Amino acid sequence: MGKAFKIVLAGFTIYLVIALAVLQFYTANPETMTWQEREVFNRKYISRLELGEGKDGVLRLLGPPDISEAHETDDGDLLILFYRTQHVRSDGQTTRDETTPLLFRNDVLLAWGESAYTRHTGSPLR
Repeated sequence: MGKAFKIVLAGFTIYLVIALAVLQFYTANPETMTWQEREVFNRKYISRLELGEGKDGVLRLLGPPDISEAHETDDGDLLILFYRTQHVRSDGQTTRDETTPLLFRNDVLLAWGESAYTRHTGSPLR
């Protein structure tokens, strides 16, 4: 093998090791993202959620919600965390119609989305 090939091979190996280390150990921080990046991040991870997940795990993954509220229902207290997932207006504020609600009962993910919010709270999202 020629000297140039060995240098290229060594460079590629170093690049590969660094790339794998970044992919393995880098954790995205939603709090440092732009609102556009955060919307994409939130949509991506909300689509991967499963019913029954714990609130603490969701908070660790998605970070603090943009909006939160709680409701008393006949079935028990309901905690709703709203995460920004779609842009509606450029007014500098996140409103409920720009978010996806995640509903928790007893710190367990019960449902998410606009229809789930309406069904469990008895009021429309907007």
